[in-house]
Amino acid sequence: MPLPIPHGGKLTERRLPSQRLPEVARKEIASLEVTPESLADVRNIAFGRYSPLEGFLVRSELVAVLETGRLADGTPWTIPIVLDVSTEQADSFEAGKDVLLTRKGTAIAVLRLEEKHPLDKAAFARQVFGTEDTAHPGVSRLQNMGEVLLGGKIDLLDDSREPFPEYNLTPAETRALFEQRGWETVCAFQTRNAPHTGHENMQKMVLAQVDGLLVHPVIGRKKKGDFKDEVILATYEALLKNYFNPDRTALTILPMEMRYAGPREAVHHAIIRKNHGCTHFVVGRDHAGAGGFYAPEAAIDIFREYPDLGVEIITIRGDFFHCKVCAGLQSDRTCPHADTDKIFFSGTKIRQMILEGQALPPEIFRPEVFAAARSFDSPFVD
Repeated sequence: MPLPIPHGGKLTERRLPSQRLPEVARKEIASLEVTPESLADVRNIAFGRYSPLEGFLVRSELVAVLETGRLADGTPWTIPIVLDVSTEQADSFEAGKDVLLTRKGTAIAVLRLEEKHPLDKAAFARQVFGTEDTAHPGVSRLQNMGEVLLGGKIDLLDDSREPFPEYNLTPAETRALFEQRGWETVCAFQTRNAPHTGHENMQKMVLAQVDGLLVHPVIGRKKKGDFKDEVILATYEALLKNYFNPDRTALTILPMEMRYAGPREAVHHAIIRKNHGCTHFVVGRDHAGAGGFYAPEAAIDIFREYPDLGVEIITIRGDFFHCKVCAGLQSDRTCPHADTDKIFFSGTKIRQMILEGQALPPEIFRPEVFAAARSFDSPFVD
């Protein structure tokens, strides 16, 4: 059984050949300093994670994504990938001319600017996040974006793998890894947290159904209280080393900010993992959620709208906990026992106990995982 065809038919490759770098350097073109988040989007386009996108959305594609959750040709696509600038900055750029994208003075990519178009923040917020409430972290960030969007294809100049280059495999590289290992079915597990035993048990249940498991944490800007990137990697290294078959697991990163767009982001995450070569993707309750803005299983239900997605969704329904009577992981769908017999996976309580240095029960956190988290003086995003 072959790995899935990349989304849209082929992996995007938008890297400028090295022999053309002097040509770019000689050109007198306008430049734009990009944020770390836009830098990640540029590289994700160039490396093929966002296939079939070849650049930042032009207006017609943005409208299609917002209104239909698909590109103009009908290909499923739910999260707009856009590059914003202020009105004043936009005056420096002319459609039809190239823009040099830089980060801290380093040339990152060339944007082949096709058009400038206005950002309707209210419509964007309603369609992507389902709310205009600035208490939502995605809406809050949106309000700080510029008023104009730049659309056009990009060509990458600097293909650095920072941060964590040893974990940063492109879709072409993960596909090669899966084929080398003989994996015909691969399930990706999305995470932005250190793993508790509930995660471990879910991953092992999934691994019983497929050839390999890709643990694929999102690395990039997160909200206050989330685990820091280095903590996520250290704790997963501890878990996989001590409790998983190394021939059946892989740990790589997805360098990308969390948008907290709930259902729409769940589809986006599935598309990216399909491009990486995964045949299956785990979606649980409140996937990519934020503070109760979405119904608990909205991120699962949205996949009914995308029967043509091309990746099989494994859904994890219910509230999970460790039951002392059942002596293992259970959910409200399976366990008949009283709450007094249950140990719940409370993110707030786990964070508090880690900060206070309290030993978490082994039913919740493996000792090696807890030790890895506690090895950091400040394990959470401030």
